[in-house]
Amino acid sequence: MERLHIAFFGPTNSGKSTLVNAICGQEVSLVSPVPGTTTDPVRKIAELPGLGPCVLIDTAGLDDTGTLGAERQRLTKAVMDETDVAVLLDESLLPQFEDAGIPAVIYKRGQSIDSLLERIAAVAPQEESKYLTGSLVGPGSNVLLVMPQDKEAPKGRLILPQVQILRELLDRGCVPHCCTHESLPEAMRSLAGKPDLVITDSQVFGLVNKTIPQDWSLTSFSVLLAAAKGDLNVFVKGAMAIENLRPGGRVLIAEACTHVPDTEDIGRVKIPAMLRKRIGDISVDVAAGNNFPEDISPYSLIIHCGACVANARLVRSRIRKAVAAGVPITNYGLAIAYLQGILPRISLP
Repeated sequence: MERLHIAFFGPTNSGKSTLVNAICGQEVSLVSPVPGTTTDPVRKIAELPGLGPCVLIDTAGLDDTGTLGAERQRLTKAVMDETDVAVLLDESLLPQFEDAGIPAVIYKRGQSIDSLLERIAAVAPQEESKYLTGSLVGPGSNVLLVMPQDKEAPKGRLILPQVQILRELLDRGCVPHCCTHESLPEAMRSLAGKPDLVITDSQVFGLVNKTIPQDWSLTSFSVLLAAAKGDLNVFVKGAMAIENLRPGGRVLIAEACTHVPDTEDIGRVKIPAMLRKRIGDISVDVAAGNNFPEDISPYSLIIHCGACVANARLVRSRIRKAVAAGVPITNYGLAIAYLQGILPRISLP
């Protein structure tokens, strides 16, 4: 998700797949003279000279008119939401990428790969490197991490946001202390004093809030991701818009990844249950992966996941769509904090 996302767009049989294969030096995409060979977007992780870690995305032709042509075009256009740099094999496409604010370069047959990579590097967005934990901690800070290991957690591994934050704290010279919500009281007793920050999984916000002293600084992994990848002000306003929900309202749960949910799924089970307990009968739809609806106007609220596997471009693109449609948008952590009545208490980076 932190890699530069480079996507290739053009008509069918314009050479997109051939170009991706040439850049990677291997057969990543199937190449054929048959129109419409590339159907779904094809992603390849690569390390490129002058660009570093990247994700290359081969797409179906924007003029695909086959049996599934309209659906292929929809999937190709959805890729634009996560594109940091577009490589266009048709110059006439440039205006729509300029209108979308996506940096783009034109590739013409015969151009060297080295020259193309240099041009991509020249237009690639250079985001300021910043810490997920922001100014909440510094060198020497004691940080208590509360990390539930339920059925949704991968066996033998930590979920990605926990890994990212833990690594960042070590890099910043902090002293992290890790526990589950069950062992939180024991972890608190083991501390020499008040920690500088407590970071918890959002789904146990309420429990942790009741367990730790009220003068301890508290936030969550999801809140930190909201600040790093989205727009924290928009998300906070979106969480407060829960107050305006009424029975019969319609809420969209938006996930950046695609996963098979379990009985304890936070987005599909726990958050809808919290909303219905507070508001009453509401309709909840789930959009996973790239299936973010083109028309979001029917919704009263969008609650987005932490987007740990998505890049910032995708999250911010969805925020812009929500703002343009006048639909409040927030994320899991901030929504749960509001529903638990502790949003004013949460430390924001």
